[in-house]
Amino acid sequence: MGTERTNETQPQAQVTGRRALLGAAMLGASGAVLGLSGTARAAEAPAAKRTARGLKGLPVPTIVGHRGASGYRPEHTFGSYELALDLGADIVEAGDLCPTKDGHLVCRHEPEIGGTTDVADHPEFVGRKTTKVLDGVPTTGWFTEDFTLAELKTLRAIERIPDNRPHNKLYNGRWEIPTFEEVLKWQDEQTRKRGKQVWIYPETKHPTYFRELGLALEERVAKLLRKHGKDTRNSPVILQSFEPTSIQRLNQLVDNPLVVLLSTADSRPFDFVAAGDPRTVADLITPKGLREIAGYAQGIGPTLDLVIPKKADGSLAEPSTLVSDAHRVGLILHPYTMRNENPFLPTEFRKGGAADGYGDPFGAFKAYFATGIDGVFTDNADTGVLARADFLG
Repeated sequence: MGTERTNETQPQAQVTGRRALLGAAMLGASGAVLGLSGTARAAEAPAAKRTARGLKGLPVPTIVGHRGASGYRPEHTFGSYELALDLGADIVEAGDLCPTKDGHLVCRHEPEIGGTTDVADHPEFVGRKTTKVLDGVPTTGWFTEDFTLAELKTLRAIERIPDNRPHNKLYNGRWEIPTFEEVLKWQDEQTRKRGKQVWIYPETKHPTYFRELGLALEERVAKLLRKHGKDTRNSPVILQSFEPTSIQRLNQLVDNPLVVLLSTADSRPFDFVAAGDPRTVADLITPKGLREIAGYAQGIGPTLDLVIPKKADGSLAEPSTLVSDAHRVGLILHPYTMRNENPFLPTEFRKGGAADGYGDPFGAFKAYFATGIDGVFTDNADTGVLARADFLG
């Protein structure tokens, strides 16, 4: 996931029994049941981590390694994923899931791979470059669905935002594109190696787009989770999507915790666009919208700007009521994305104007943690872990 993304419903008035139990587990993790402050809830996390199963065992606020440790390595590579664990991430966002031509799921930021792989350097694939309409936006490049898995395995990952992360170019060409099944096996290997449960947080990418191509994501995800015994409410796999109907489908297929991602307030999820649903994200974050989400999901992943809006000058305004509104209906919040570099920080936390220069992310983390969020996606897991320690005092 990332801040650059913007991107039927059958409202369920009642949470199903299994979902009610899972929602209660989430509430236990967030402290919302007790109405505790962000600091108090976070301070209780270590005890929960020692004794609880499932989501209740995660520290609060939870540090999610966004596409791994993408502040230091090309994203969605095993190098990035493993470094995130080394740096202390509680969960690794291992897998923005896109299908291949032959039906495998691979981990890429977007189906267009020109910006994240060396495909442009492969003369044998020059003819695959094309323009497609992706969620209503004409997009030119190379797309996962036009390649077999064997062909994609000949490519290597590169840094996606080199102007902000020139040092990451050192690692261009080192790692191949992982499949979701490889990630599930890697998760088990890392759990054994590290002596503690490794969590992952995959996302279904552009589900409506792929369903229309005959490459539906949800059934493929569910099949792999069942195959590896990771489709239960206590499984260490949280599933997320920007399309609410994708989460609703997953809710019928697996028991995993589910999270609805939310872009800018004025944006519309593409499944809403395709179905003629006029609602925007602003409608989904009302008390009514959040209650509906709580009928089929356990959390939301809003942009940081939905938690604390920005003023015209890019500095932080007063926090919204989103955290308390979501907690009131039993939803946890894992907003995205904290990054160390100046351009991604609120203006009061920037230092100089260099695109690759670090500002004061610790100050920004503190401001967001103080709202009572249950966790945060970050490209810099080590910074997040230190900021959490500062916050807990």
